[in-house]
Amino acid sequence: MRLILSIITFLLISNSQAQELLTYEDYMLWVRDFHPVAKQADITLRFGEQELRASRGAFDPVVFMDVNAKRYNSTNYYDRREAGIKVPTWGGVELKGVGEQNRGVFLNPEETVPESGLLALGASVNIGQGLFIDRRRAALRQAQIYKDATQAERELILNDLYLDATETYWLWAADYNNLNVVQEGLRLAEMRFDMIKESYIQGDFPAIDTVEAYTQVMDRLYRFQQAEINFFQSTQMLNTFLWDGNEEPAELLGGVIPENVLEGFVFDYNKESLREYVASHPELQLTDFDIATLEVERRFRAEMLKPVLRVDYNFLTTTINEIPTNNFFVNDYKWGLTFSTPLFLRRERGNLGFTKARIDFKNYQRDLKFLQLRNKLETEIFNFETVEQQLVTFTNNVTGLQRLLDGEMKRFEIGESSLFLVNAREVSLFQAQQTLNELAAKRKTAYAKMLNAAGLGFDPE
Repeated sequence: MRLILSIITFLLISNSQAQELLTYEDYMLWVRDFHPVAKQADITLRFGEQELRASRGAFDPVVFMDVNAKRYNSTNYYDRREAGIKVPTWGGVELKGVGEQNRGVFLNPEETVPESGLLALGASVNIGQGLFIDRRRAALRQAQIYKDATQAERELILNDLYLDATETYWLWAADYNNLNVVQEGLRLAEMRFDMIKESYIQGDFPAIDTVEAYTQVMDRLYRFQQAEINFFQSTQMLNTFLWDGNEEPAELLGGVIPENVLEGFVFDYNKESLREYVASHPELQLTDFDIATLEVERRFRAEMLKPVLRVDYNFLTTTINEIPTNNFFVNDYKWGLTFSTPLFLRRERGNLGFTKARIDFKNYQRDLKFLQLRNKLETEIFNFETVEQQLVTFTNNVTGLQRLLDGEMKRFEIGESSLFLVNAREVSLFQAQQTLNELAAKRKTAYAKMLNAAGLGFDPE
């Protein structure tokens, strides 16, 4: 509810001077709930669900009916009718029930049945090829694996989206801080120019000082305009991540500002835990699912080396109440045995060997991917810790430059310094403050990159 209210506020805000804060958390929740890529990630789950549903269809009971009749020259040659149901099972046994009703002058004798019809209740069992796994069971198991893989694929898509969104937000925040720094510098230069111009009129400063003060105003005005361009560009980049509930692009209007990039941020992480997380990185999970799918294929291909040996048995009765409980091979039955096998099995052996080669290929690929991800994580950890050290160092530098400027201003006020030195101190301080803003944004982005390298993403909780 808070997110919805925030969105309404940001979308309806006027171009007045009132400012509304778009926090990093609200922004990320906005991205998570409305961005098209986030919705695409959710759709990947539907792919897995529908694939699993389709594969389960191979085990759906099948109802069938066959009517075949011939009448010629006022003679009923034959009228054959057959209907029934087949029920595939996970164990490879196919149960079936068939009803026949045949009549006609020229009916094949073996198709002769009682006038009321004949029922056949039985099963077909593979005791050779297909006993442990067949194409239907393999497809279902692979669909189950694919459904699990879509979870990892969704996580991978979202993690990359959150990283891009995070980097864009903190760039926007740094550009906003830099705009304020340059704006303050322009304000001070304009005030100093007005003061020196007034002092020149009163004869306290030479004319050349007014020229120098004016050039400083022009220089800082140019830098302010450039900072406005940078902030506008980063705002437009941020807008690409903002969509509303109607799946339409949304834009931040005037007055919406980011968090202060220099404010504290909770960096909750443990290096050893991150190193453990990388072992279950979504990219590795996807490779593992590929290997698992190939393992199912390998089992199926190995099963194809066996000969086809299928037994069919059907009990025959005119009424459902006459099904026997024993002595199935005494009377009223039909059964069959099917056997076949290629002599050389070259196709079957080739398919099995090809699948094994693909598994080996994927295993080597996984080993390389794990090494790459682990090294990338170590790089991002080092980068984050180094940026933290740089931020501490530069914070001290900014503090020192501020003291130098304060001292120079005091000397200028008592006539022991020059406008040139004051301007030089100010320029150094403003440049350092901008660098500090960029380092602060870089640190927060580096933190997100470190988590992303471990396979983690934005956690709104």
